[in-house]
Amino acid sequence: MTTNPVETLREHGLQVTAQRLAVLRSVIAHPHGTANDIADDVRHEIGAISRQSVYDTLTLLTERNILRRIQPAGSSARFEDRVGDNHHHLMCRTCDRLVDVDCAVGEMPCLVPVESGDFIVDEAEVTYWGTCPQCRATSE
Repeated sequence: MTTNPVETLREHGLQVTAQRLAVLRSVIAHPHGTANDIADDVRHEIGAISRQSVYDTLTLLTERNILRRIQPAGSSARFEDRVGDNHHHLMCRTCDRLVDVDCAVGEMPCLVPVESGDFIVDEAEVTYWGTCPQCRATSE
């Protein structure tokens, strides 16, 4: 994605609004934030905004492939601006920290099921689970 949120919105045919800019800037600054995290950031930047407006903006930006929505099992949906590449995620079981992990294979879909049932597989979403260094240090 371009580093200029105004250009990004315009390139995707979207009207530039204060709400859209604030949501996009929040995700760029804090990748893997939840909708609630993003809503809090946006409120600090522009003042009053409804949680529904934040959800609607996140949905629109995801549909336009400006943002990517990730929802690891048992976790709230998270949002990031790293789209269009083949990467996966690593999540800490203790603190829910989520980080990007480049795909070891490189090309999409990187994993193909043994039996696809006539599906054409174009993407594999992988979440690795473990314990981050900070949580390991705390438990030792």
